[in-house]
Amino acid sequence: MPLETKTNLNETTIAKLQKLIRANIDSYDGFREAADELKDKEIATLFTELSDQRSAMASKLQKYIELNDEDAEEDGSVAAATHRIWMNIRSKLSGGDAYAILAEAERGEDHIKAAYEEVLEETAGSAMNDVLSDQYRAVKAGHDKVRDLRDSRKNA
Repeated sequence: MPLETKTNLNETTIAKLQKLIRANIDSYDGFREAADELKDKEIATLFTELSDQRSAMASKLQKYIELNDEDAEEDGSVAAATHRIWMNIRSKLSGGDAYAILAEAERGEDHIKAAYEEVLEETAGSAMNDVLSDQYRAVKAGHDKVRDLRDSRKNA
């Protein structure tokens, strides 16, 4: 078996990168849509920043897939579309309550954080480990910002 490099990734690594591309696209879509609907400027700004970050992360992973002569994912998952619908419904039912919106956003962040943890474990030693570790740190930091902002709004 040849040594894996970023331009010669094995099938498992490529499949896992595709999973993370979908997760980042889902995250991008969710944050972008929520930011567009929110009246709370602080939350909208955070969601816009996280949306931009996830778009850049997806693009970076897509480039590595394409360097390996594969077609990179360009769409998110059906599950994420369902989550965004629920987030929309919940925000309307709660009258746009910041805590409820942030709680739903954190659930989405839990999903992408878990996806990165799983992929890092399953591709340990991969040529992509440095890129994935950097992205995981960014995802975890985003998760923590959403969680902390949610907690600050709990009794507001």
